[in-house]
Order: sequence, then structure tokens, then C-alpha cells
Amino acid sequence: MKDLRLIGMVHLHALPAAARFGGKASEVLRHALRDAEALVAGGVDAIMIENFGDVPFYPGRVPAHVVAHMTAIAGEIRRRVKVPIGINVLRNDGCSALAIAHAVGADFIRVNVLCGSRVTDQGIIQGIAHGLLRDRAMLNAEHIKIFADADVKHSAALAPRPLEEEIADTIERGLADAIIVSGSGTGKHTDVEKVKRAKSAAGKTPVFVGSGVTSETVADYLPYADGFIVGTALKRSGKADQPVDIKRVRQLVAAMR
Repeated sequence: MKDLRLIGMVHLHALPAAARFGGKASEVLRHALRDAEALVAGGVDAIMIENFGDVPFYPGRVPAHVVAHMTAIAGEIRRRVKVPIGINVLRNDGCSALAIAHAVGADFIRVNVLCGSRVTDQGIIQGIAHGLLRDRAMLNAEHIKIFADADVKHSAALAPRPLEEEIADTIERGLADAIIVSGSGTGKHTDVEKVKRAKSAAGKTPVFVGSGVTSETVADYLPYADGFIVGTALKRSGKADQPVDIKRVRQLVAAMR
């Protein structure tokens, strides 16, 4: 994971059966390929594929058709680009993300709530480490790394506790391979002090900033973060529902250097 400094998001449009599905699965794939290729051409180190358009999200396991469509899209992206790929199945279906990653040869997954419990707009979401890590062992897939959020965005703690304790449990008891810290929501600023605290608590485990990073702010995080997961700031006009803007990608890559 040392080379994964900048991970660009491929935000999938709504998949079939989702409330905002546009009626053509081929269009979802076309937009995903366009964004993936733009991110890679702009210089990202990896991409992460996420069913961003499927609001409102399932709190846990998603239906089989979601897994099928995400696998088909991820497989096509895997054939087109030569950078590491990650999978995130919203809201918290890490087991499906792992299955998709295993099927298409992806390199990592993101899990919003690996340990503990969080209050979200989907209700109370429970940690899934116990099942996910057993699935990974069963598949002999330890090469697929688990990126786990701490104090994940769009949520609140069911029982507040220090960030340092949450991170320690996520690494030592949840067996996360990397920690993600973010702001309050998609594209929202992540407090630099939070990143410093997270890195101090995580020790040798990599820490990624998961929201609010731009070409103007990235320098603030560079002394403390091991990497960045960026979506909104790389889109046209800085809006999450717009296509990836290759100029913005190149600007962020240049700022990181």
C-alpha cells in the first residue's frame, strides 16, 4: 500500500432497481469507464468503485443484482486500466465488496463500519469484522486489503468514545489493513487535527483522508496522512454528480508533488 498515495473515486450512477436508475445499464458502464480512464490518465495511483448513485442505501447486505452489476462493471474497468482497484458496496456490505474484489482481481475494499456501531440515515449499522475476516480467510484472499473507516462520515457514534480507542480496536481486533478518517459528509473538510490524532493512534497502519481533500488543501495533510481518497474535488465544478475532470486530477497530483 506504500504506492497508493492518491485513490480516485468512480462514483457509479444508479444501478438497475435503484430509485434513480436511468433505464440503461449500458450507460452506467459507459460513465464508469469514462471516469476510470480519466482518473488514470490524470495520474491517480488507484481507483475505487462505489455504488454512489444507489440512494437510499441498504444498511447491510445488498441484493444479488447489485453484486452482479457491480462485478460486471468492475471487471470491465479491470480490463481497461492498469492501476490497483478497490471496491466499496454501500452502505456497509463488505462481504459483497470482498466477493466482487475476489472475482475481478481487485486489490482492496472499503468498509464503513468494520467495528462497533454507528447511527446513520440507514438506522443503526453494526460492525461486520467477524464475518468479513472469516470470508477472506475462506477465500484465501489475504492479499485483498481492508480499508476501514473510523468515525465514518454521514454517521454518529451510538456510544461516543475517543477516536484513538476506536482506531485501536479497528486495527487490533477488527484486523483492518488501513484506516480512513473523513469529515462529516461526502466532500466535507476533514479536520487536520483529526488526521494527526488518527496517525498517532494507528502507528504503522496507513491512514487515508477520505473527504474534503483538494489541490488547495492537500499540503495541510501531507505531513500526517499516508494517502488520500478523493472523489468530489476531481469532478467538474467540484460537484459529486458530475464527470471526472482530468485537469482537476492533474492539479491535485501536481500539488501532492
